[in-house]
Amino acid sequence: MTLYDIKPRFQQLLRPCLGSLYRRGVTANQVTLLALLGSLLVGAVLWLFPVPGLFLLLPFFLFFRMALNAIDGMLAREYDQKSRLGALLNELGDVVSDCALYLPFALLPGAQPALVVIAVLLAALSEFCGVLAQTIGAARGYAGPLGKSDRALLFGAYGLCVAIWPQTMSFSPWLFAIAAVLLLWTCVNRCRAALKQDV
Repeated sequence: MTLYDIKPRFQQLLRPCLGSLYRRGVTANQVTLLALLGSLLVGAVLWLFPVPGLFLLLPFFLFFRMALNAIDGMLAREYDQKSRLGALLNELGDVVSDCALYLPFALLPGAQPALVVIAVLLAALSEFCGVLAQTIGAARGYAGPLGKSDRALLFGAYGLCVAIWPQTMSFSPWLFAIAAVLLLWTCVNRCRAALKQDV
């Protein structure tokens, strides 16, 4: 069970604004690029100014990014906006956004930068494993336990804790070590799920 499993309910909450966006000429690719550019901007702020209080930006932006990711998918499916460019932007955007938003944790006091980098690399690998399933004719993998939405919840909550209770920064090595293990597990689960599918 991952947050991806409740995605349909989240999409229903966003549906009222979907038609309005389409009528205004907003495309799925534009929404994807907005999420990517926003991630790069927030990540740059946190990287240049690694002050605990600024990490309050993270949970709010991650929720906004999650909404944008849901909206771009609905626009693509329901208004015939699917494209090869959109698929590339979606996959690359997710990996680049994760790097931009989560690497600044390495600059906080008490962090072990190597563990943060390892966790971010494994996050990218988990998405690669999900996409790799398609090369053998299986469906794109979204198995957990630490998929994109789950990572957003974990690191968004940690960003909130860092901003409100800076002393929680001392838990950073443990958090990212556990995240790395869960991400490795996610990679294995996605590969196993791909191999089990009838193609």
